[in-house]
Amino acid sequence: MPLHPQAQAFLEAFEQATADMPPLAERDPAAWRAAGSQMAAEARDLPLGPSVHGEVDRAIPGPAGAIPVRVLTPGADGPYPVLVWFHGGGWVLGDLDGGIHVLRLLANVAGCVIVSVDYRLAPEHRFPAAVDDCLAAARWVADHAAELNADPARIAVGGDSAGANLAAVVALQARDAGGPELAFQLLVCPVTDCDLETGSYDANADAYLLTRELMRWFWELYMGPDGDWTDPRVSPLRAASLAGLPPAHVVVAEFDPLLDEGLAYARALEAAGVDVTLVQTEGQLHDYWAAFGVIDEAERAIAEAARSMTRVLQGS
Repeated sequence: MPLHPQAQAFLEAFEQATADMPPLAERDPAAWRAAGSQMAAEARDLPLGPSVHGEVDRAIPGPAGAIPVRVLTPGADGPYPVLVWFHGGGWVLGDLDGGIHVLRLLANVAGCVIVSVDYRLAPEHRFPAAVDDCLAAARWVADHAAELNADPARIAVGGDSAGANLAAVVALQARDAGGPELAFQLLVCPVTDCDLETGSYDANADAYLLTRELMRWFWELYMGPDGDWTDPRVSPLRAASLAGLPPAHVVVAEFDPLLDEGLAYARALEAAGVDVTLVQTEGQLHDYWAAFGVIDEAERAIAEAARSMTRVLQGS
């Protein structure tokens, strides 16, 4: 089907907002990041969704210093399941304000605590800095669940785009390192492989928000000139085995260069015996659910993710 009209309008607004940006080769990641953070902060308090019972910023210990996190709590009861969330942005962009409306809605609908993690970004901190921070955050949540009003037996990891990549990698690392024990993974438009020549990359190379050129730029900044893009800690589709991983809810979009690798990862998980719910959305862009409040399908996708989380984490 053609690009959904709401997605088309969102794309046109994005292109207009970024029309004056220099070519990628001349773009400064720190400046782009600062501009994006300012826009996200300005949008943080817009009435795009319900508020949560509690929302607190704090810092937790990390392998290279404190890691900022934001803790969202849906109510005063509990203990609740807990989702450790890693934001998107190609491992280069993003912060705790980006997508906050999505997380508030998800916390309320799924009835879970969400701990959003502001991991270190490239190119200042290349791979494996982000992986190390995200794994450390998941372990901290497991060790401190009681103070979060969370249940240590019901810990999930999740993210969108590069954040979904980090969630998938953390699930693999936790399995192989003997913990923390994870019960669920939520992967929204995930990066799962370094192959930039798939059919969906060819079909969506330069038309819809995330382009092949932009994705290559992200990869190069994240991995540096000598990084091994095929390392399973960055390309989890290349892991020797996906057996023993927690149930997964995987969201993919039709007009997304990452469509094929998202589908491949869902199928590989299923082939390895993992319980997988796959949501393949027609007519939508990469990471469309971050446009909650603009694209109606985003709210439906969030509700579907919440139902999967509830089924797995609350047994209903």
